[in-house]
Amino acid sequence: MLLGEAPAFRPSLPRPIALDLRSQVEAEEGRYGTFGTDGPVPFLNFAGRTDAGSIAILLPLDDDLPGRIEAIQRFWQMLKARPVPRDTRMTRYQRQRFRLMMQAADGRAAGASYREIGIVLFGERRVLGEPWKTSPLRAAVIALARNASALIGGGYLGLLRHRRKP
Repeated sequence: MLLGEAPAFRPSLPRPIALDLRSQVEAEEGRYGTFGTDGPVPFLNFAGRTDAGSIAILLPLDDDLPGRIEAIQRFWQMLKARPVPRDTRMTRYQRQRFRLMMQAADGRAAGASYREIGIVLFGERRVLGEPWKTSPLRAAVIALARNASALIGGGYLGLLRHRRKP
C-alpha cells in the first residue's frame, strides 16, 4: 500500500481514521512498515506526517487499478474491524494447488524424494497402492514441484494481478 500526504486544500474529515504507523523503517524511498495484526498489510509511507487525516492512499493509474481498489476495500474493512472479504485473485482450487506446490518445493529443498513428497501430500496408502514409476500421483508431484520452482523463480508475480480479458 502506498501512502502519501493528503492534499492541504481538501476539507477536514469528520471522522478521520488513525493508523498505527509506529513501527516504520527509514529508507531512501520513504518509510516501510506493516499495520494490522491479522494478516499484516505492508506499506510504503511517502508522507512526512502520520497523524489521523493527514495520510492518503496513492493509486497509480494503470491496468492494475481495479485490483488495487479491491485491496483498499479489504484494507478498509480490516481497519473498521469488519469481516474482510476473501481476495478474489485466486480461486479456492488455486489456493489449494498453491499450498501443495509450496509443500512440494519445501520437500525438494529438504532433500525429499518425489515418492516421499507424494506420501506426505496424498497419503501412504494411495502412493504405495500402485507402481510408483507409472503412477499419476508421481506425475502430479513432479508437476507440483516444477510449477513451484517456476513460482519461486518470479512467476509468483502473476498471482498478484487479477486475470484480465485481452
